[in-house]
Amino acid sequence: MLRLTPLARHCALASAVLLPSLAQAQNTPTPPAPIERLPTVQVQAARVAQVADIDLPASLTTVWVDEDRTGPLAQLSEALNGIPGVVARDRQNYAQDTQLSIRGFGARSTFGVRGVRVLVDGVPATMPDGQGQLSHASLLSAQRVEVLRGPFSALYGNSSGGVVQVWSADGAEGDPWRLRLDTGSDNTLSAGAQLRGVEGPIRYNVAANHFRTDGWRDHSQARRESVNARLGTDVGGGQLDLVLNYFDAPDAQDPLGLTRAQVRENPRQATAVATQYNTRKSVRQAQAGLVFTRTEGAQTWRAMGYAGQRSVEQYLAIPPAPQLNSPLHAGGVIDLDGDYGGLDARWAWHGDWAGRPLDVVIGANADRQQQDRRGYENFVGDQVGIKGRLRRDQSDRVENVDQFAQAWWQWAPRWSLLLGVRHSTVRFRSNDHYITAGNPDDSGSRRYEATTPVAGVVFRASDAWRLYASAGRGFETPTFNELGYRADGQAGLALDLSAARSRNLEVGSKWHGQNGAQVEAALFRADTDDELAVASNSGGRSTYRNIGRTRRQGAEASYVQPLGAQADLSLAYTWLEATVRDPYALCAAAGCNTVTAGSRLPGVPRQQWNARVQYRPGPWQWAAEVVASSDTVVNDLATERAPGYALLNLELSRRWTTAQGTLRAFARIDNALDQRYIGSVIVNDGNQRFFEPGPDRRYNVGLQWQWAP
Repeated sequence: MLRLTPLARHCALASAVLLPSLAQAQNTPTPPAPIERLPTVQVQAARVAQVADIDLPASLTTVWVDEDRTGPLAQLSEALNGIPGVVARDRQNYAQDTQLSIRGFGARSTFGVRGVRVLVDGVPATMPDGQGQLSHASLLSAQRVEVLRGPFSALYGNSSGGVVQVWSADGAEGDPWRLRLDTGSDNTLSAGAQLRGVEGPIRYNVAANHFRTDGWRDHSQARRESVNARLGTDVGGGQLDLVLNYFDAPDAQDPLGLTRAQVRENPRQATAVATQYNTRKSVRQAQAGLVFTRTEGAQTWRAMGYAGQRSVEQYLAIPPAPQLNSPLHAGGVIDLDGDYGGLDARWAWHGDWAGRPLDVVIGANADRQQQDRRGYENFVGDQVGIKGRLRRDQSDRVENVDQFAQAWWQWAPRWSLLLGVRHSTVRFRSNDHYITAGNPDDSGSRRYEATTPVAGVVFRASDAWRLYASAGRGFETPTFNELGYRADGQAGLALDLSAARSRNLEVGSKWHGQNGAQVEAALFRADTDDELAVASNSGGRSTYRNIGRTRRQGAEASYVQPLGAQADLSLAYTWLEATVRDPYALCAAAGCNTVTAGSRLPGVPRQQWNARVQYRPGPWQWAAEVVASSDTVVNDLATERAPGYALLNLELSRRWTTAQGTLRAFARIDNALDQRYIGSVIVNDGNQRFFEPGPDRRYNVGLQWQWAP
């Protein structure tokens, strides 16, 4: 395989981007752009609404979720494949959320989503401490998914290494209703219904889905129920939207990770202790959000409030001995029950300054999560895998208060500037209610504060071509899960953990042709101080530490090309080098080793490729895609790694239009060549069970019926 140096790779990437643009510029002379005002915009944090993506100094990809998608639509990862810089791994384990990272941020997370901000219809799915989840985001009701990478992510606040936003379609006259049924390998079934349209003054989009599977691996059965609704109406001279979400996933089995030897023996097996302790997780969440937007002349007001409740119960494979031998042990059952909510208010003004278009937004938001955290032994007598005695009882509260401002100015016919700043204050407080002779009062608090400025400039080289550069700062506090256990094994929270702080740079090029062709590329670098990393990960317990400086740098490129009226081709490539810059000691019972400067950060593949070709002759649709990844280091010392892989996926569908509606049948084959591969990894697992194997060849078929009500 040909290997390029980083400099050669960057030059090749730049050539691939610039040559088509230069050719376009040479063939079509572009007169100087006249001084004209762009359409009125609504400015949001890190996004200038109604200004085309090409005119923003940021890497922003929009994935449209149309009715022609195949697959069960059970996880957001189905829509995130093929986006440069994004790793969205289906773990084949519904007890754990999709493994999501953006440009290496969030790759170390062993549970949930952290380091990346997630929002659904403008309502945060990431808590004030930076811990988030994707499980309640519905692809059945979604219209589009937006993914923001680079410096401007910091305008979304704490732990914004990237931003994922899911937007539901607004109901409109003539929108169809639909029923959808999908079934496939491993006794997987997904059945859903979506009702969308207008009834009197109410615009509605309501989607309900039932999903169940036996799982590809042993001990991985799961069931999920979800309901998502967006209801809108015009009131008070503005638009009022009510967003509702309900999600229930009871007793999803957790097969745990496997060692390399276990993968070779049988990749479908579950670790023995998974069945012995019946490792499983139950999640239930309900939330509501209310958004009011009003535009009057040059001003726009937006106010949003939301509230929700989330409960989690998880059974771990921790043996009774360590629980009995340590009075400080928190047990083998995690029981979380909490409420959360927040407010967001912003004001935008659209006008001129020095005769040039100017848009300004000023706003503030406050979010709060109150959580009761209890721990229980996972045994009673000789029986394991059941809830036993109480071993932990505390009330945790985290809240943030942020202020932000942003300005976009087209200061010359070919130049525009986007500036922003956000000030964030995050407060943690824990009150211990489990106090014994051997377990003292572990109450404590910690406050983190940061100001994160960002700036970007765009040069309009031609009507089709833009060049941009941006820079900014970001910060990432520990989450409550990371503060929950001290690395030295003593009682109390890890309140000595510092927030990680990053400096981000990006330069890029965007070329959008009139026929729908697009070529985009970016070079980026993020230097982080006080990087948060796993200190230990054993027996269901992860502890964390600050390890010093790290660097994430690389290149992204994407290419979209229509192939006539009935076909199109899309390509995406990511090269990412994530490394440690300061050496540090890594100590265990067997002694200490040094992680040297230049070592790769675990969980981050160096290269990713994605290619998709789609052909739509008449009512038929065929598609083929190739998804490939290089190897992934799984621990800090790089003694183990998951090998790279390349997978082929195939799709076929047929549409029939009748007077009663439209019927669509579809089929998909994942991993058509039946490759063995590691789908995801568990970073720094203390039992050496780093690997979560991906499935062999899998099939699914489905029917979708759409009609006008």
